[in-house]
Formats: sequence, structure tokens, C-alpha cells
Amino acid sequence: MRKAIPSEMGDDKDRNFVTALARGLDILRCFGPADEYLGNAELAKRTNIPRPTVSRMTATLTQLGYLRYVSHLEKYRLGPGVLELGYRYLASEGVRELARPFMQELADATDCMVAMAAVDGTKVNYIQVCQGNGPMVLRLAAGSQVPMATTALGRVYLAATHEHDRNQRLAKLEEEYGRDWPEVLRGIERGFEDYQKYGFCISDGEWNRDVSGVAVPMFVDGGEHILPMNIGGSALRLTRRILVENLGPRLKELVDQVSALSQGSMSS
Repeated sequence: MRKAIPSEMGDDKDRNFVTALARGLDILRCFGPADEYLGNAELAKRTNIPRPTVSRMTATLTQLGYLRYVSHLEKYRLGPGVLELGYRYLASEGVRELARPFMQELADATDCMVAMAAVDGTKVNYIQVCQGNGPMVLRLAAGSQVPMATTALGRVYLAATHEHDRNQRLAKLEEEYGRDWPEVLRGIERGFEDYQKYGFCISDGEWNRDVSGVAVPMFVDGGEHILPMNIGGSALRLTRRILVENLGPRLKELVDQVSALSQGSMSS
């Protein structure tokens, strides 16, 4: 029996929860490929943190090297400290390199994109991507970020994680989607049903109408953490039947192979 996945999201009612630290991390999470430069006003609006508090935090994060101040824009961008932490994390994930040849083999055989991801709050970040050779391959790269609620990657994480963690993330998602939440929740619940029936989750043109995919959870560190993996591509050729009968089972087999090799390398 797999161990329950502990919550990665803080509880602000927990006396051990450090609000100032959580706010600082929220500020760093605001930056992404489409938001390379952000000012204090934008950060305050996105995080709902008072602007004077944001100003103190960005000053502190800049001194520590996690942000850089761009004077001519009067805005901040991520600093080398964040990259250093990211590289340390990726270097520690030996399973990425272990999985890569299997992922590339499946990508080549199916002309699809095969990827491994890590969850951050209510987003999912690609940490390893292997592309097929076909013209209809989904072109995303390591570092790309996608939503949790409407992707197979996010749904399979929610389906496989501990109930407490799941409920906290669902509450955050409800806040994000507002009036659209009932429809989004129905999609998540369909994902849960697929996971119970097949052992994987499906997103068929929901995150992006041109993209379909299937995802399987990989349990690492003795079952303590989940790295979801997916395979996807053009919705024009990846029908639900192909996802259920072909790609889903093949991805499950890949995850089983990598998990067995990972456990073997740890015990040797």
C-alpha cells in the first residue's frame, strides 16, 4: 500500500506556519515566462499582500539574490538565487535522467510529447520533456507551466495525492476560477473517475482545444512525493479511444519500468 502524500501547502492556522516566508514565496511564484518583469504594485495586486509589505519583501529578496531590480523599468526579475535552488532541485531528481531514455523512446514511437512534471501550488511545471518527430507534436519545454485544474497532469496529481492536500488545492482553485468553478470542478471529477477506472487521467481538448493527453502519477522517495508524467499531442489525431486503449496503458508501463529501476538503484 502506498504511503499517503503529505500536504505541501501551508495551513495559516498552524502555529508552525511562517506567514512572512509564505508571502515571500508567493511573490517569487508570480514570475514566469510571460511575466519576466514585475513591479511592487503588480505583485501586491497578484498576491493580495499590502504594497508596503511587498516593498519590504522585494527589497529583502533582492539583497538575498532571489530578485534583481531593473532600475530603468522600476521593476524586478528573478535573480540567480532562484536559479541555483532550481538547479539543485533538478539535480537531486535522479529519476529524471533515469526516465529520459524511456520517455524519448515512447515519444519517438508515438510522435507525441512525453513529459515529467512537478506541482507548485495550483500550477504544474515541466521538468523533463521529450519530443517526437511528427509535425503535430506539442511544443513545450522544461520550465513551461500549465494549469492544474484542466490538464491531465494536474488532475492525476489531485487524484493520487493525500485527501488533505487535495482539499487544500481544490479550495485554492475554487478561489482562482470563481464563477467558472462548477464547470471546472466537473472536469476534475471526470478525471477522478478516469483514474479510478484506468489508473490515469485524461484531458481531451480542455486545457487547449487543440491538445489532448493522458497522465500517470509516479511515486518517488518511497511514496512521499508525486511526479506526474504525461503523453500528449494534437487533439485531431489523439481521440479518447487512442488515449484510453493505447497511450494510457503505454505510459503506465513506462512509469512502472522507471519506478522499478529507481527503487533498484536506491537499494543497490
